[in-house]
Amino acid sequence: MRMRIGLIVWTVLMLLLVGCGSKDAGEEEIVTTKTGLQYVDIKVGEGNMPKLGDTVVVHYTGWLEDGTKFDSSVDRGEPFEFSIGLGQVISGWDEGVGTMRVGGVRKLIIPPDLGYGAAGAGGVIPANATLTFEVELLEIRD
Repeated sequence: MRMRIGLIVWTVLMLLLVGCGSKDAGEEEIVTTKTGLQYVDIKVGEGNMPKLGDTVVVHYTGWLEDGTKFDSSVDRGEPFEFSIGLGQVISGWDEGVGTMRVGGVRKLIIPPDLGYGAAGAGGVIPANATLTFEVELLEIRD
C-alpha cells in the first residue's frame, strides 16, 4: 500500500514539473532582432521564404501604440504587394516579412528608426511612432 501511494505521489509530482516548464496557450514568444525589430509568429507558414527582390503579396493591418488602427489591406479587401529588400516599404517590413514563410501570420513591432522616424507619415503616423502590424504572407512571385 505504501509503495502504491509513493508511486501516485511521484507521478503527480512529475506531471506538475512537466506542466511548469510549458508555455501558456496565450503566452507570446517575442523575438528581437539586432536592428531592434520585434516580432511574434502567430502562425508559422509552411511555404517558401522570399529572397531578395522577390515580390510578396500580403494582407496587413497596422496600429499605433495607443491601439488606433491606421491602415488595413484586410479592410479594403485588396492584398498589398512589394519587392523584398528594394526599399519599396519601411525597413521594418523588409526585415520582418523577409524571414516569413508563405501561409505565415506575424505580428511586427517596428521601432521608429525602422518605420517612418522623425518625419512620421501622411498626417496619420506621428513622428517617432512605434508601429505594430499583423501581416499574413499570402504569396511569393519571382
